Amino acid sequence: MKLLVTGGAGFIGSAVVRQAIAGGHEVVNLDALTYAACLDNVASVADDPKYAFVKADIRDRAALDEAFADHKPDAVMHLAAESHVDRSIDAPGDFIETNITGTYNMLEAARGYWASMGNPDSFRFHHISTDEVFGSLPADPDIQFTEMTAYDPRSPYSASKAASDHLVRAWSETYGLPVVMTNCSNNYGPYHFPEKLVPVIILNALAGKPLPIYGDGSNIRDWLYVEDHAEALLVVLQKGELGRSYNIGGENERTNLELVQTLCSILDDIRPLAEGSYADLITYVADRPGHDARYAIDPKRISTELGWRPSVTVEEGLRRTVQWYLDNPDWWRALQNRDGVGTRLGVKA
Repeated sequence: MKLLVTGGAGFIGSAVVRQAIAGGHEVVNLDALTYAACLDNVASVADDPKYAFVKADIRDRAALDEAFADHKPDAVMHLAAESHVDRSIDAPGDFIETNITGTYNMLEAARGYWASMGNPDSFRFHHISTDEVFGSLPADPDIQFTEMTAYDPRSPYSASKAASDHLVRAWSETYGLPVVMTNCSNNYGPYHFPEKLVPVIILNALAGKPLPIYGDGSNIRDWLYVEDHAEALLVVLQKGELGRSYNIGGENERTNLELVQTLCSILDDIRPLAEGSYADLITYVADRPGHDARYAIDPKRISTELGWRPSVTVEEGLRRTVQWYLDNPDWWRALQNRDGVGTRLGVKA
């Protein structure tokens, strides 16, 4: 199968590209190479004859039409998006243009291509989204997001992703475009751009800097190892029922404070300080505006219908992640001078 993967030089997209190539698929990686993208993420497959790269922006419809015509993919995996909540607070326009207008362009380019090929039943448009579109949950562990949970986005980022989800459903219902959708929980793992919580904590700790925790650290997230997520996305693409959405979770709920404490414990074990613990660097900072209290995914649908469950516990995945950052300083050091890295964003209310 030939896949057109948008955002394939990003964190999750590059994991999909690497796994797809390893699984024998052909991959066309379409990426605009904005601030969070890095071609080093796919360097291991760059010379593979099954891999091709197209530098293009999903806001550029003509470039998308050209990519479809040139490469004739069997399926689309649409991951390209602006994804950092803090940046969406400071610059929401970027999120509207990329996540909403960009998804519209992808849908129209895919629909035109699909029609030109005679509307084959085998074509798939897989839209990858986030659990943040569902809003915030109470602390009750029996309450989780399901595929039937009403949308209730609370940030410019989640609102833009919610809008993109609605567009995909509309193109399925109105035009018959063969789509599948997924909404995932918080990802972490190798190649994670150093502006998100896990890499920020690891890299600040290694530099002896404060480890910032928003508010009191009680916000809860469900943590999903990125390689598990990539595997799940490929399963949904190939086995998912058309027009259906699947929630992908890690089954690993932790408070932000618990997560940071676990990272500190791992670092204490792997790279101990001369004295004290990395946890001594934990610093509480002003909370993010509109910070959702809890996200948690009920994974029954993907488990029962498609037979997929995560294989990596959060403790195991975090240890792998810490070791990867310790082993790959050239990768993250090259990114630390990019726009906004190391600076607190999203403080505008």
